[in-house]
Amino acid sequence: MKKHLFLWKTLLAAGTLSAQNRNDTMDLQHRIPQEGRGNARVAYLGQSIDRMVYEFMEEEGIPGLTLAIVQAPYIPRVVGYGVTDIREGRLAAVRTLWPAGPISQGFAAVAVIQLHELGKLSLDDKASKYLKGLPAAWNGITIRQLLQHSAGLPDYRSRPGFDVSASYTPAGLIASVAGLPLEFTPGTDVRQSATNFLLLAEVVEKVSGKSYRDFVKKNQIDRLGLRQTFFAADLAGVKQEDVAATNHRHELFKHDPAYINPAETTVGYVMQEGRLVEAAPVGPSLKGFSDIWASAENISHWDIGLAGGVLIAKPENRALIYAPTKLDNGCTIPAMAGWQFYAHPGLMDIKGGVSGHSVFLSRFTDASELVCVTLMANREGVDFTNLARRIAAAFDNGKLASGADDNRLYTYESSFGVDETMDRVEAQLKALGIPVFARFDHGRNAGEVGLELRPTKVVVFGAPKVGTKLMQDNPSIAIELPLRIAVWEDAAGSVWAAFPQMKQLGAEYGMADSPVIANMQRLLETIVRKSANIY
Repeated sequence: MKKHLFLWKTLLAAGTLSAQNRNDTMDLQHRIPQEGRGNARVAYLGQSIDRMVYEFMEEEGIPGLTLAIVQAPYIPRVVGYGVTDIREGRLAAVRTLWPAGPISQGFAAVAVIQLHELGKLSLDDKASKYLKGLPAAWNGITIRQLLQHSAGLPDYRSRPGFDVSASYTPAGLIASVAGLPLEFTPGTDVRQSATNFLLLAEVVEKVSGKSYRDFVKKNQIDRLGLRQTFFAADLAGVKQEDVAATNHRHELFKHDPAYINPAETTVGYVMQEGRLVEAAPVGPSLKGFSDIWASAENISHWDIGLAGGVLIAKPENRALIYAPTKLDNGCTIPAMAGWQFYAHPGLMDIKGGVSGHSVFLSRFTDASELVCVTLMANREGVDFTNLARRIAAAFDNGKLASGADDNRLYTYESSFGVDETMDRVEAQLKALGIPVFARFDHGRNAGEVGLELRPTKVVVFGAPKVGTKLMQDNPSIAIELPLRIAVWEDAAGSVWAAFPQMKQLGAEYGMADSPVIANMQRLLETIVRKSANIY
């Protein structure tokens, strides 16, 4: 933008532009949106989206990533960064196929609601009505409880010897956990389990009379025209060049148009002892839970399909997926079908990973926003929540931001209220053996002096051995210790957990490259994430 303005002013000064051209040019300048939907600057707090992504990838050790952004009904930005295969040097691109991991649950949930909308099943039906031979303890579990992850079924992925690359039958996976007790009484808690969505996929088959794959393909993938969305079992049909045979160079695109802008699958990585190591390839057996591969653009396209009646016709049926879970014991958990919900109107996200990969999809579905951010990367164990919120803020002129200085603070929106979030923070600290020195309730303190303050709490904690090492290097850092995590509710009712960006704090004391500072940042991020998330 600055470059264009400079050019215009130079031409004007030189008299090169006619009066009419000058008017047209300045009119164009005013018509380029500077705020609201379609912000042309796509920057937040002075950082472009590209810079945010590159710095995040460097910090997290991510080889490759694709970002897609929705401002419904448009997908105005899809960008690939880095490589999807370190050995072969394949580029992350618009059409790169990533394992969608837990986002696959969204496809399964839509399939169930489509059958419900057709009157072929009720969410309060017991799964055993359609699936015979289930363990007796499972017979009372309903389809709704499977969707909610409130069934208490043990997760087959946690069984000794489970291999994410192997091919299992649904019956074999069910048998692997059939003899285990329920983890809790159905309807009394929420805990994510791939077994829940395996059963849902089996129910879809029984009710529809089609394979789960065929039902989803016809009613979601083909209906939306998703050309880069596949089930894992279908990937063998995707044309991919063996670039190793041609000295790591693509050659077939010169002769076969099918290889121009190819849709290639990725290689996943895990961090071990500070270096990236190839993870086990993702197999075809995670039915209903992590069985979809797609481009980030196709995930965003599918997300737009959820916004109206294209996939699920009736608003009341769409609301079944987006409603928080009401448990039999009276508690409400802000989660459903892998999605998590927040106090921000219309905000929901689904995230997680599968062998060597991490994925994230957030939706701001309020009519004034309609923004969606999809991030898919080939490094396991990455949480994109903080980055995605800043990207969304860049596209909506900061309106979707935390309201805090995200260059100075690490902020993370919580699915819980202030009290529960703070209780969960303290529980995490206790589990890690980190002493808590104090807890301040600023809202209560304000009330005691006749003032009003939204719920705001701070916990003070630290590990003396770690803090002492920092003070030995620079005693003045004592002013920043012990550490603190703040939790507050903003004017819109959203709850935020935050702590100082440790790298920036370390830089102020000449310790930017200190491994202690880096470890503290990772630890605090982990504590906040586990405290603010349901899954």
